[in-house]
Amino acid sequence: MRYSEDAFLRAQKVKMIILDVDGVLTDGSVCVGAEGELFKTFNVRDGLGITLAQKEGIKTAIITGRESKMLAFRAKELKINAFYQNKKNKIPAYHELQAEFNLKPEEFAYIGDDLFDLAVMNDVGFPATVADATDEAKSVAIFESDFDGGHGAVRQIIEFILKAQGKWQDIVNRYMTIEAESKTNDTVSQ
Repeated sequence: MRYSEDAFLRAQKVKMIILDVDGVLTDGSVCVGAEGELFKTFNVRDGLGITLAQKEGIKTAIITGRESKMLAFRAKELKINAFYQNKKNKIPAYHELQAEFNLKPEEFAYIGDDLFDLAVMNDVGFPATVADATDEAKSVAIFESDFDGGHGAVRQIIEFILKAQGKWQDIVNRYMTIEAESKTNDTVSQ
């Protein structure tokens, strides 16, 4: 992973993580069925990372340029706090999140990978990207995952944020006990 010197300090301030979908939560591939339906695959480690962040009090949002029933289902399954589809210009949705959750730019992380993400990435406190992102997204990010989109990048970025906030080891410790594991497995979405 690559990150700037101040990434650790900036990650400590994160109260909401905004996610792009194509190329971040997925590998960017779209399978089209005979009836025109779209199919995408998601990484369960990314899903668990999102759930762990939420359990630690970090809000989550998705802003995506495409519209999909399947994606709406996944967002609901993960209990995403705010979900925006069909937003090529992501700035208005980002401003809505600032107002709705009463957060400052430095309290947001944004994980993006392409040109549509640059404006929001330029404004948030913790812009992050995936290994196979465009050069432009990489130039704006203060944290670059070792993993490609859809292959655990979101999880790695969330772990970094949780470690910076001093929460990660407590999470690991909870999973080390049988009692905690059985309680957690009953309530955690992946």
